[in-house]
Amino acid sequence: MKFAVLVFPGSNCDIDCYKAVEDAIGQEVDYVWHTATDLSAYDCILVPGGFSYGDYLRCGAISRFAPVMNEVAKAAEQGKYILGICNGFQILTEAGLLPGALIRNMSLKFRCHDTVLKVTNADTPFTRDYASGEEIIIPIAHGEGNYYCDEETLASLQANNQIVFTYGSNPNGSLGDIAGICNEGGNVVGMMPHPERAVDSLLGSEDGKRMFTSILKAWRDRHDAAAIR
Repeated sequence: MKFAVLVFPGSNCDIDCYKAVEDAIGQEVDYVWHTATDLSAYDCILVPGGFSYGDYLRCGAISRFAPVMNEVAKAAEQGKYILGICNGFQILTEAGLLPGALIRNMSLKFRCHDTVLKVTNADTPFTRDYASGEEIIIPIAHGEGNYYCDEETLASLQANNQIVFTYGSNPNGSLGDIAGICNEGGNVVGMMPHPERAVDSLLGSEDGKRMFTSILKAWRDRHDAAAIR
């Protein structure tokens, strides 16, 4: 399996994502610049956190026009796995790959601390190594992580089981305590907490590691044993 970690001007969690793949599951991983026009070599695309293009205008609003995002959309249509973390989640909503938007935290303050997350959907390729309803510890670091959507969209997310994570104690005012969602196909996930910062006990939690082992197992289940790298 091969991973791509996208890098935009202002990304600051790209190295963390790279190291998480390298350390947690030992798979091939490359940094891919935002001007790239071919992602065909990759099975999973990680859109990391940071402040892409300085987050001018609105978080992710400029990044969604980067050339590489056309390829991310194609990969999503092909069923490849795409995980957007923090600024990556904001970019995926701006690009229309996930519904809703991320707005300023209700407190108007940047929040950076561990959070308790509840795994509300353990049936995605990203969460199969968790138990449904399990509570895990994953850190957050954001000023605009307040998930919002209209009532119709929220009802659709609930009906289709697209809410993947909810907060135990809502840190930002997110609608329905939502911390992460997926698309209808389940192959695109966006979340504000940072699983790549929770892959070793030295970091305070290993609970994020199972997101990466989940992706690898899901990918292996979709491919013949002979194709497993």
